[in-house]
Amino acid sequence: MHLIEKLSKIWEGIMASPELKIVFVVSIIVFSVLYYYMIKFLADNNSGPMIMLFVFCMIIGAAMISLIEGLNSTIYLIIPALFLIAMMVLYSVELKRVIWEKKSARLADVRHGELSYDEERVKVCIDEIIKALQNMSKNDVGAIIVLSTGNIPTQILDSGVKLDSDISSALIESVFFPKTPLHDGAMIINGTKIVAAGCFLPLSQNGDNIPKDLGTRHRAGIGVTETIDVMSIIVSEETGIISIAKAGQITRYADIGMLKKTLTRYYWQELDSSKK
Repeated sequence: MHLIEKLSKIWEGIMASPELKIVFVVSIIVFSVLYYYMIKFLADNNSGPMIMLFVFCMIIGAAMISLIEGLNSTIYLIIPALFLIAMMVLYSVELKRVIWEKKSARLADVRHGELSYDEERVKVCIDEIIKALQNMSKNDVGAIIVLSTGNIPTQILDSGVKLDSDISSALIESVFFPKTPLHDGAMIINGTKIVAAGCFLPLSQNGDNIPKDLGTRHRAGIGVTETIDVMSIIVSEETGIISIAKAGQITRYADIGMLKKTLTRYYWQELDSSKK
């Protein structure tokens, strides 16, 4: 029996029952939304081949139902189910980031006051952060600074001490000074404020892609960028090397020029877009 004939028979059965009509409409809506978000997620992550494979499998499934007598049409449920499982395995980091971003949009309680876009104040903040990073690098003082846009979940903020202080190199260096109570955690900066310090971050799950000479501090600095749309700046306690992490990727040996470029982009692009 051809696919058209099968579909006609199914359609006649649906039309004959009011209950099946409701189930049919709901199923169409649910699967349309499911397929839309699956394809959108893959497209957002530059996974054109996966989209083509999904469409190809659906076409093959339709051909099998049409050509093989007695084959159950539930194959159209099995195919997307298998793809969902494959996506959860292959794109676990990307899915985690989407979930955390949605969650942090609800949970974040820190968008303290009016974000200042005064050029002079922003320049002072950039200079103070760079000055602190340089001093800590010279003295081999370990540090993690997370540049956020108010999107840090409250469970991370609550793991440290809330400061809500103006940015200054002296304060940054004193927080990370060895053996002080907050030096092992991360500092969260939101705009022109130091929001919290001593915060615990999720560790990166991509251990195979992280150089073996990088320790827990770097794994934490990378891990937070895998799940939340933030940047982190890490200073190595062993070598004094400054690294920048973004979207799960780390760039090592950051110099003054790279730091200034990163911080300028943060203040004039990311914060500006969050204000709109």
